[in-house]
Amino acid sequence: MPASLDLKGLKCPLPALKTRKALQGLAPGDEIEVICTDPMAVIDIPHLVSTVGDTLLGQSRDEAEIRFTIRREAR
Repeated sequence: MPASLDLKGLKCPLPALKTRKALQGLAPGDEIEVICTDPMAVIDIPHLVSTVGDTLLGQSRDEAEIRFTIRREAR
């Protein structure tokens, strides 16, 4: 089960910045689930993941939360 990063209630750009910092602390192959409420996260988090070279394994959304599962890749 991946680690979890709860970013509910934070507004742009904080979810992307905190996700970047969390990814930097992971070993290659580690996964993290990021939970956000900011609607801009659906743009910002996938863009961040592709920019840094990690993999977005999944994305889901319900009425209150947006969840991303991300795998840290080797650099």
